[in-house]
Amino acid sequence: MRQPALSPRLVRRVVGAVLDWEGTGEAALSVTFLGAGPMRALNRRTFGRDRVTDVIAFALPHAGRQGGDLYLCPTAARAGAAAEGVPLAEEMVRVLVHGTLHALGYQHPEDHGRTRSRMWRRQERYVRALLARGR
Repeated sequence: MRQPALSPRLVRRVVGAVLDWEGTGEAALSVTFLGAGPMRALNRRTFGRDRVTDVIAFALPHAGRQGGDLYLCPTAARAGAAAEGVPLAEEMVRVLVHGTLHALGYQHPEDHGRTRSRMWRRQERYVRALLARGR
C-alpha cells in the first residue's frame, strides 16, 4: 500500500476542525488506514456489503464525550478522486470529514439522494473551508 495522502498531523487538524465546528467538546477518535482487502472484509463483516469502500465509521460513546473509530481506505479514495477528477489529497480530506460526521451520528441515504442530504451539504462546506485555509 502506498503512503496515505494525509500525515498524522493533518489528520488531527482535519478531525479537530470538524469536531470544533460541530461543537462536540472533548472527543476521542482513532483513525486507521486499511488496504483494499482488509477494508472489503470489514465492510462485508460489518454491513454485509462485499465491496471496498472509502470509509467506515463506528461511533463509540464514552462517558460524557464523543468518540469513535474511523477506517479509511486510500485505495478507494484514490479511485474516488480519479472518478470525480479531484486531487487525491482533496478526496482524502473529504473522506476523513465524511467519516468524522458519521462517527458523530450523521447519516445519509445510500442512493442518489446521498449528495443532496444534510450530511453531504455539511461535509462539502467543511471540505471547502479546510481546503481554503490550506487544511
